[in-house]
This record gives sequence, C-alpha cells and structure tokens, in this order.
Amino acid sequence: MTMAFFAIIFGLVLLVWSADRFVGGAASAARHFGMSPLLIGMVIVGFGTSAPEMTVSALAAWQGNPGLALGNAYGSNIANIALILGLTALIGPIAVHSRVLEKELPLLTAATALAAWQVWDGEITRFDAWVLLGAFAAVMGWSIWQGTRKRSDALGSEMAHELRVHAMPLRRALFWLVAGLALLIVSSRILVWGAVEIAQGFGISDLVIGLTIVAVGTSLPELASSIIAARKGEHDIALGNVIGSNLFNTLAVVGIAGAINPIPVAAEVFSRDMLAMAALTVSLFVFCYGFRGPHRISRLEGGILLLCYAAYTIFLLATAFE
Repeated sequence: MTMAFFAIIFGLVLLVWSADRFVGGAASAARHFGMSPLLIGMVIVGFGTSAPEMTVSALAAWQGNPGLALGNAYGSNIANIALILGLTALIGPIAVHSRVLEKELPLLTAATALAAWQVWDGEITRFDAWVLLGAFAAVMGWSIWQGTRKRSDALGSEMAHELRVHAMPLRRALFWLVAGLALLIVSSRILVWGAVEIAQGFGISDLVIGLTIVAVGTSLPELASSIIAARKGEHDIALGNVIGSNLFNTLAVVGIAGAINPIPVAAEVFSRDMLAMAALTVSLFVFCYGFRGPHRISRLEGGILLLCYAAYTIFLLATAFE
C-alpha cells in the first residue's frame, strides 16, 4: 500500500511536469513549422493543459478500468468549478465578459446535457464516444473560425509573446515534444497502477479514486495557472481556463476513452456525479449573470463553491465505505 501511495504522488508530479514540457516543445515546434500563434494557443496549448486527464483516462480505459477513466474526467470538471474557481474567487472576484455568457457557458451547458443523456442508460458506447468526439471537433472548428475572424486577438498576442520569451531551437523543441509525450504515458501508467492498488486495498471502486485523488491531481495545471492569473489580476483567464478544460474533459477525454473501450456506467454516476456537475455548471450561470450588479463571481460565491466541493467530497467518501 505504501508503494501505491508513493506511485500516485510520483506519478502526479511527473505527469504535471511532463505535460508542461510536452506543451512547450509542441508549441515551439509548431511555430518553427509556420503555425500562427493564435492556433498554437487554441489547439496545442488547449490540448496540452488537458493532456494529464486525456492520457490517464485513455490508459485506464485501455487497461480495463473504465470507472477510473470516467471518474477522472467528471471529477476534474467538478474540481475545476467548485475547487479551482472557488479558490480563485476568494483571492479576488472574477470578472465575467459577455462572450463567456453568450457563447462559452451555453456550449459547456449543452455538452453537459449531452453527457448526461449518454450516461443515463448505463453505458457510453463507441457510437456515443464518436458523437462526443464529433461535437468536440465542431466546437474546436467553430472556435478557431471565430478567432481567425478577429483582426486583433488577445490570445494570439499573448501566445506570440510567450513564444518569443521561451523560444527554443527546433531540435530541442522536437526533443521535448517526444520526451514529454513518452513521460506522459509513463507517468500515467504509474498513476493508474497506484490508484487501482489503493482502490482494491481499501475496498472502494476505482470510480471514487478517479473522482477524488486522480481528478484533483490531473487538475493541478489548471489550479496553478488560475491562481497565478488571479494574483496578477487576470481573473477572466481563470474562468476561461476552467470552461475550456471542462469542455475538453466532457467531450474529448470521455470520447477518447469510450472509443478505446465502451464504458459501463454505474447508476450513481448519473444520480450523484453527473447531477453535481450539472448543478455546478448551472450555478456558474447564476453567479456570472450578476442580477444584483456587474457580471462577476464574488468572494462569497467563491466560498459557496468551496463549501459545495467539500460537501460533495465528504458525501462521496462516506458512501464509498458503506
């Protein structure tokens, strides 16, 4: 059991570090081959920040641990909204731009509704998985089209600056692209092994381990970037990161895992976890619309989100040992 705990800690640290190396190498290599900074920011960095969830869930599905794959994706969504946005809002209220209310939150709500409809019958089939991946491709295509229509784009400008500051030769970029991907796979295997061993040792399902330890661990990149953004006063970046990550988890991460192996869904996933995820997504609408003032998530609302996460986690662990 000690080895399993060590494997989870070591696996998570290596997973987060290798994801950062992979993103840096991929972004620099893409720039060398002529890709625009905007596309690098939207596609490569967007994929890279969710690379931990993607590799862990894909490997878990391939090894026959579907509960871990699904728990990682949905648990990360719950942690992103309740834990990460809650902590970020406590540091400083999160300003909400109209674009988030008009485009991004409705997209996330629609994706959550699609996910709920798919898990309701107790299985995510390969057909369901391809529907998710098709929806993700459509969302990415629409986002890229919207971004390229703008004459000046903040993400593109910021990405161009980052690429200049962290420039690297093509040979080094390709090295970190390949080495980062290899380490992502290795660290995911270590993490999955540790998680399954702990689940079996304590007699709980791998779904619960996926919803808690693994989900929070693979969300560490989003947590770190959101806290850094909040301390710099860039609170809207934190909200954008969370919505983008949740869209990726709901559509791409579950879609990839389901395409590898159909995922049987326990009844409590819909009645407990999916409802919690949906309720938190709807709560963002309520908080962001700001019926009593400007569009923002206040410190009080951040505290409410954190309390919701604590209550969900306590309930989850209490029922796991019954």
